[in-house]
Amino acid sequence: MEHYTSIIMPAFNEGSRIKATLEGIVGIDEINEIIVVDDGSSDNTESEAKSVDSKKVKVFRLDKNRGKGYALNFGLKEALKNADIVGFLDADLGSCSSEVIKIIKPVFDDEADVTIAQFPGAKKKGGLGLVKGLAKESVYEMTGVELNASISGQRIFKKEVIERFDTIPYGYGVEVGMSIDILKWGYRIKEVPVEMTHNETGRDLKGFIHRGKQYYHIKKVVKQKKKEWGAK
Repeated sequence: MEHYTSIIMPAFNEGSRIKATLEGIVGIDEINEIIVVDDGSSDNTESEAKSVDSKKVKVFRLDKNRGKGYALNFGLKEALKNADIVGFLDADLGSCSSEVIKIIKPVFDDEADVTIAQFPGAKKKGGLGLVKGLAKESVYEMTGVELNASISGQRIFKKEVIERFDTIPYGYGVEVGMSIDILKWGYRIKEVPVEMTHNETGRDLKGFIHRGKQYYHIKKVVKQKKKEWGAK
């Protein structure tokens, strides 16, 4: 079966990295289109994305910054016009974005319905342990499945899975909430080790606030999921 794969890339002020991120994936034969959603950036994100010489890249600019959830939903509407496989990829990966092929293959080969990229351990200590721990415990408590990378935003979905979501939920808890639903519906999630790196959040105040927000959002989403699924 011929697949049509669409990658959605939300981007906010990623002008310094988005070109390298896109150039890392435009040459991958298994990817048919890349939908960049510029989430109201105040830098040159849009022009940098448009400067990539490939018919696969489609750039959409939102009128103002609306957040990652909104940008993903916007991109998804566009992607589902053609795609039977949909991926989410962050704009700050740089050239290591080429590793996405590792998470596309298992979905192509029907080894999984959803794949999640599992990053190597962080280079700098960013206090991520607490957030990762909460995410892992929450998914396990509700599904009995152990996921190590449930807060990773780099994912590939079969269309039938992504279409079950009316909208992609907003906030930092997005990935955890989706993992719980997907497993509860009986789909297969496979975590795939990749050599990817992000702009890492360190142990400064900004990093601390970011982690705090993530923790709060995951708590909120899990509470919501327990209500929806009738878990104690």
